[in-house]
Parts: sequence; structure tokens; C-alpha cells
Amino acid sequence: MFKLFDLSLKINGFDIRKAQKEFEQILGVPEKDYQDYIEKKRKEIVEYHLQNNPFYREIVGSSLFEKWENLPVLTKKNLQKPLAQRLSKEYSEKKVFVNKTSGSSGDPFVFAKDKYTHALTWASNIYRFGWYGIDFNSSYQARFYGIPLDRVGYYKERFKDFLSRRYRFPIFDLSDKILESVLEHFKTKKFDYINGYTSSIVLFGKYLQARNIVLTDICPTLKVCMVTSEMLFEEDKILLEKHLGIPVVNEYGASELDLIAFQNPNDEWQVNAETLFIEILDESNQPVENGKEGKVVITSLYNKAHPFIRYEIGDVGILDEKSCWKKPILKKLVGRTSDIAILPSGKKSPGLTFYYVTKSIIEDDGNVKEFIVRQKTLDSFEIDYVSESELTQQQIDEIEKAISKYLEPGLTFSYYRKDVLKRTARGKLKQFQSDL
Repeated sequence: MFKLFDLSLKINGFDIRKAQKEFEQILGVPEKDYQDYIEKKRKEIVEYHLQNNPFYREIVGSSLFEKWENLPVLTKKNLQKPLAQRLSKEYSEKKVFVNKTSGSSGDPFVFAKDKYTHALTWASNIYRFGWYGIDFNSSYQARFYGIPLDRVGYYKERFKDFLSRRYRFPIFDLSDKILESVLEHFKTKKFDYINGYTSSIVLFGKYLQARNIVLTDICPTLKVCMVTSEMLFEEDKILLEKHLGIPVVNEYGASELDLIAFQNPNDEWQVNAETLFIEILDESNQPVENGKEGKVVITSLYNKAHPFIRYEIGDVGILDEKSCWKKPILKKLVGRTSDIAILPSGKKSPGLTFYYVTKSIIEDDGNVKEFIVRQKTLDSFEIDYVSESELTQQQIDEIEKAISKYLEPGLTFSYYRKDVLKRTARGKLKQFQSDL
């Protein structure tokens, strides 16, 4: 069979055959040797950047690698300098893969990968999607993603979708009228899988629920759904699996790195230990025990064009106690460090706690389609929501009672019913926002 996707990677300078061969070799490293393998790769990438990247050498303050734990932890603010100043000596902007982070953490920046590292990223994606029988050369994707609205950007993405066997549903307007047209596409196209932003796919799932539709009754070729970029709550996963009629797989990634964790067929959130090294650190940048919460810090083991070494991605997570060097398991992704609510008592709480407690009440009857929580001052919050009808006083009382119980009393809330919620430029829904 003609492999159009592989060919498109090759034409763009991404040697996918070589990358897949090396990826297979990494997978073949025995568990007993895996710690040595990771430590060797860590040392190699650090020494490369200390010798070839003046930007990184200046941050470290030395050209010699001594001890892993003494290396600085990079933040996104460290990287908000012109890309040309951050590239390694033998690379230029014309010879690397260049892209921009979404800015969902509030700190967007332009980044680069050498082309072989980007090919390894695709090898990693191909391997993990293959767990569910998905082949990027032949499987047809229903894609719920944003799309550039300028003419050139729009058609460029559409062309990439064609090469990658994807049909894209733009997600800036997800009214019932638009979702009705989305459903029509599933009646006429033989999609193999769904991929896209969690909130958009959940909204489509609720549209199906309201009409008592199971999507596989309409599109029986569907095998699996992958959701990304936003939190997937357990009750939403249950709803989706019921009304899509297929397994729902949770992925966690970052455009500047790779897939970070991907739900395997045993329902474990398996961390990418092939191209990345993941640490969970405390506020003093010391490692925490598996099972304990901390900052997610990631090293790209192959990227020679740009240093992502002990890079603090802005998330808080927990590694499972049963994790090992070859197969780390992400037990829980708590949320973004930038999405922390600071309360009058001085208590700090992940903003998604508000979202989660509120969600359990106001979505119970299916009236509220989606909502966001915004912190305005230490003790005041706003809730914007989209619904068939306004929240009742009983629902409002239940929300405030639950928040008083799970967080602290004395907080005030204002409620605003909207026709549509504001998303980021890429179409993501930021579920908790702090204006502090």
C-alpha cells in the first residue's frame, strides 16, 4: 500500500524509517539495563549542549557536566528569548523544525527540534496509536481541533489534513446547529478514530446523549477516541464511551516535547520513557517519592537543536508507586501550576478543584453544557456557563455548600449565562482562570 503519510514526512526532511528503527531498538533495551540507558542518554544530551549551545552553557554556568541533580530547572520564562539565541551552533532556523507553544499556561514561546528528533516524535506517536490498531497511513481521523483563520494558514492545515488522512471539524462554534452538521459527516464518512480537544469532544458527546444516539450505530467503522490538551474527568469518559460506542484514550503531551503519557490498553497512563525523561520535583527542585505530588519536569533526550533539559512544563502530577525506569506510570495529573487558586485563609488549591466540585452539581441534569470558573479576587469568583435554562437557586446553593465543605467557607460567586464560551486562539477551553 502507498504510504502517503510516511512520504510527506520524508519530503519535509523527517527520516521516519531511521527514527522507527532506532525507536524499536530503544524498546528492545531490557528493563534491567534501562536505568543505565537513561542515565547515559541524559549525560550525552547535557554534554552536547554544554559544548555546543552558548545559551544553555550560560544558564548552567559551566561547560562541564558534574551531577544531574545540580543542573538548573528551566522554566518557560527562561526560554522567552529570540530562537536564534537559543539554538545550538550547528543549527539554523532554516534547518530545524520550528513551532510555537499554545500559550495555555500563559507563557507562549517559539521552540525548535532538530529534524531527526521530530521524526522520533512521530515514531513515538505511531507506536502508541498502534496499540489501538490505528495506522497513520491508512486510518481515517475525525479531528476536533482549532484551525488558523487566516487564508494561508487555513489552507496549509487543510492540506496537512489531506496528507495525514484527517477530516477537521473547526471547534470555535459548537452550537447544536454545527454539531448537527458534524453528525452528518459521521453518516457519510468511514472514520476509524476520533482525535482532538477534550472539551469539544465532550460537548459532542452531550449532543449525542441528548438525542439518545450511539455514534457507532451511525459510523460502525469507528474503533477508538483519543482526547488531548484538557482534563478528562471520569464521568465524562463514561458518557463518551457510552455515546461514542468506543474506548476513550487519554493522552498528555506538549508540542515542544512529544507525547508525555498515553493511556495503554491496560488503562494505565504510561509515560514516554523512550524519548523523554520525566521527574516529579518539589518546590526546592528535589525529587519526590513515587506516589507523591510535585512539579512535572521533563528532559528531551535527543533534541540537539534546542535544550529541553530539566524543563518545568507547568503541570503538577504524581507518578504511580509501581513505576520503574522502563515503564513509568502517571498516576494523576493534578493540573497546571499556573492554575492555582489562593484563598483568603492562605490556602492554595488547584483551580480544577473548584471546577470539579461545581461540575458534579450543575451538570447533573444535563442542562449545563459547559462552564468555566474565574477567580477575580481572593474571595470572589465568577462562573460563566452555557445551558438550556438558567441555574436554579437550589443548584447555586448546592454549589456554594459543596465549595464551603471541600475548600473553605466565605467565598462569593457570581453566575453568568452565555451563548458561547471564549476559547483560546487554538480552540482550547481554559476551565479555570485566575485573574490574581
